[in-house]
This record gives sequence, structure tokens and C-alpha cells, in this order.
Amino acid sequence: MRSPALPKEDVMHGTGTIYKRCGCRNPHTGRQLGSLCPDLPHRGHGSWYLAMPRRAAVDDHRSRLRRGGYRTRADAERALKRLQDHDHVHDGGLLTTGQWLQRWYVIVEPHLRPSTARGYRQHLEQYLIPLLGRELLCELTNDAVQQAFSTIVRRHQDMSRPVSAGTLRRVQATLRAALNLAVRSGLLATNPARHLDLPRAPRPYPVVWTDNRVAEWRRTGERPPVAVWTPVQTAAFLAFASDHRLYALYHLYALRGLRRGEGAGLRWSDFDASGHTLTVARQLQQRENGRLEVCSVKTRAGERTIALDRNTIHALITHRNRQEEEQLAAGTDWNESDFIFTDAYGRPLRPDYIGHVFQNMVRRSGLPPVRLHDLRHGAASLALTGGSDLKVVQAQLGHSTIMTTADTYTSVLPETAHLSAEATARVVIDAARKLSRGIRYQSTPRKRRAKGRQGVSPKGGIRSSA
Repeated sequence: MRSPALPKEDVMHGTGTIYKRCGCRNPHTGRQLGSLCPDLPHRGHGSWYLAMPRRAAVDDHRSRLRRGGYRTRADAERALKRLQDHDHVHDGGLLTTGQWLQRWYVIVEPHLRPSTARGYRQHLEQYLIPLLGRELLCELTNDAVQQAFSTIVRRHQDMSRPVSAGTLRRVQATLRAALNLAVRSGLLATNPARHLDLPRAPRPYPVVWTDNRVAEWRRTGERPPVAVWTPVQTAAFLAFASDHRLYALYHLYALRGLRRGEGAGLRWSDFDASGHTLTVARQLQQRENGRLEVCSVKTRAGERTIALDRNTIHALITHRNRQEEEQLAAGTDWNESDFIFTDAYGRPLRPDYIGHVFQNMVRRSGLPPVRLHDLRHGAASLALTGGSDLKVVQAQLGHSTIMTTADTYTSVLPETAHLSAEATARVVIDAARKLSRGIRYQSTPRKRRAKGRQGVSPKGGIRSSA
């Protein structure tokens, strides 16, 4: 019987080649037969491969790109066509995912807030480029991205440092943003970072440091993800910090709920002592190189004018007097910046320094731990406890919608909960009393009518009983 003809080893397709090979080995030498296997002409034996010149990829000096494992010749031809189209459109040659992520960051970084830029860069360097960087951008699939995130989870488990669902979601958001630009630029047809199977990230809601929670924290060292102080604990912290040169700043954070960067960015021109107001018009953020940058507030609603109480005004005036003394001591070394909160030479404060000082004071005070941002949660709860309307609290915090205020930044303080419980019970008790009075009032005429029917005859005389 005539043996089937061997396929041509190489079939040229423009600048690329497709060929068929298998994993069979020579029984004498043990070497793979590759494209020389006599069974290759048979249907279903072996797989199809492609190869094409590689011009780009600065991190990979191989001269040819090879891909294999395609079930049919048509599958290999389609894959080769996609690579050729990509290579033809982009004069840089075959672009890797890592190269694109770096290019994307350079494009968007000047337009980002410093904190956002730091987060993006951390995600790229720690997760995305190491795991996906060598993948060709045009061949990046949802399966490859899903596998990368599974690797992130597994590596953190191996280090006994589980990665949170929130971190995974933020890394996905970074990759999705980068690949969205690739789609808009025509480099990808769809975004493979969408529709990933990731654990849900429930939002941690603030809880209050009640006596029971404090006792549990002192016993085990475990703390809630987000916790706020009670009014007594807040007052204790402010009393502890009263002699610190930044007392007025932490007073503002605790009572008015400013964001960290908003407090750092305040200028004396924003303070109206006679009008009892403070205007929040900007925030101060720090870039990766350490340079401070004045930025706009987080949202349009974040630009606001907030009312000040007499104690807060007194704290700010006292701070201004202290700053004037520091200016005299610094002499010609003083920096005229108009910032309310500065170092001893008039230079604005780094936001991370403000947070570092706060954490040190919390530890030394012996109070249960909270983050600096948790003072913002606490300020909202204190305002509601003091009787402020939810709409007023929204304006004070600079939220775009009232739902953000109601859903995120309000914790139920024990005093408020007790008052609410008493008020609820009072409503029910009052209703029960009214109902009881109504029953007694309505029963009297009925009894009288019943007696009348029994004891009075139709003619007006006394009816005798049978």
C-alpha cells in the first residue's frame, strides 16, 4: 500500500511560517522526530505551529516568535494572521503586555493624583508586569489574566499573608484601565481584564470602640478594620494632644472631618475668624519622588466652606500665634507659603508625616487604635449625635451624594443607640396608652345600652324579669 505523502515542513504565509510536528521519539536515539515523523500525514496526529520574525521586545532577544499546539492548519493560519496584522500596524513590532503597561503609565501619570499614581505603579511593579509582562499584548486572554490573579492569591497564601479581596479588585481596576486604552487604540478587540472571577470585596463599615471591644482588643490585640472613637475617647485624645504644635490640625480632623490632604493644604486665606468659617479649596499630595503638589479637591462637592465653633476658632488663633513665634525664631530661613500647618521653617507638611505623627500620639495616649482617616468617620457620627441634619453633614464632609454620607461615614454611637431605643419604646408605650384609654371610653355606652335593654319596657315602665 502506498504510504501517504509527507506534508511540506514549512508553508510560507507572508513573513511567517506554519508547520506541523509531533512529540514522537526515535526508538534508537530517543530524540524527538518533530516534523520528520512518518505519521504526521495522518489526521489528528501532531499539532500545527507558527513562526515569524520578532523585531521588537526589548526584553527578549530571540529572533523568531514561535507558537504551537494548534489543532488544525486553519487555527494556526488565523493565529499567524492576527500576529501579522498586529506587527504591520505597529511599527514597534510585536508589543508585549509589559511594554504596553509601561507605555500606558507614562501616558496617564501626569494626569493622575499622586496617590493614584503610586497605587498604579505599585500594582504594575509588584503584580502585573512580573506575571503578564512577557505575554504578547495581542494574544492576552481572559484565561491568562485569570491565571495571573490566581497566582497572586497562591503566592500570598504561601507567605502566610493572604491578599484581601479589595486589593485584588484594585489591581484588576488598574489592569482594566490600561487595557481599555489598548482597546481604544486598536491594539485589542476586547478587554481581557473584564469579567474575572474574583472574590467579592465587602466594604468594611465603621464600628465604635465600645468598652467590650476595647477589652477584647487589649486581650487579643485584634482590632476591627475600621473603628471610631466614642465622644469620651475623642475628648481624651484631644486633651492628650493639646500641647502639640499640630493640635489645631488634629482638632479639625476630629471635629470637622477633613481629609488628610485637605488639612495639609489649608492656607490662612481660607480662614475667616470673624465669619467663623473655613474654606476647603485644595489638597496637598506627595508624588513618588517626594515632591509636594497642590491638587484640586477629590470631587466638585469637596470644595466647600464649613462652619467653625468657638473652640476650633480659638485653636486656630492659638496656632497662628505659635507660628508667628516660630517665624521670628527662623528669621531669614522662614518660607513664606501662607500654609496654616507647616514645619518650624514655614514649609508645608507632607501628608504621610501628618499620619505618622498621629499614629505615634495614639500609641502614647493608650487609646484604642484608629487611623487618621477614621477621625473623618467619627466626625460624621459626632455631628449626627449632636443633632445635625444628614444634609448638613454631607456638606461638611464634601460628599457628592447624601447616600455616601448615610451609607459609609456614619457609625451608631452607644449614646445615640440608647436614645433611639428609648424613643422607639416611648412611641409604642404612648400608643398603647391611647389604645387603652380608647377601649375604656368606648365600653361605657355599650354597657349602659345593654342595661337599658334589660331593665326598661318599651312603654317606659320597669320590665319585670321572667
